[in-house]
Amino acid sequence: MSFFDKIFGGKNETPDQKTFWKKIESEEDLTKAIEDSFQNRIAIFKHSTSCFISRTVLKNFEKEVENSDQPVNVYYLDLLAYRSVSNKIAADFEIRHESPQLIVIENGKPVNNASHQDISLSQIVS
Repeated sequence: MSFFDKIFGGKNETPDQKTFWKKIESEEDLTKAIEDSFQNRIAIFKHSTSCFISRTVLKNFEKEVENSDQPVNVYYLDLLAYRSVSNKIAADFEIRHESPQLIVIENGKPVNNASHQDISLSQIVS
């Protein structure tokens, strides 16, 4: 990884294998996540791997999750690699696409969403 990739985020950047992330890499993964929302409230974090702001928000959110004793079901979507899935989320839930973005889903329906610095663990556990 080059110096600039470390500062601004590399093209192949993914979360640092945090154990709490469940990845969405296909429409089937999205369907499973939505099905999971009928058992537990879930959140989908849409992340742009080429954006410094998105990387910063992601890191801050990960720290919040790691420092919390609240169990959460969080899904990670690399929206550049899986643009069609990101577009499907925006269309199906009628939520304008933003990046970074956190969409909270319960019983198959969005109950909260936030973008940029408004993203916080409190959107999921409140």
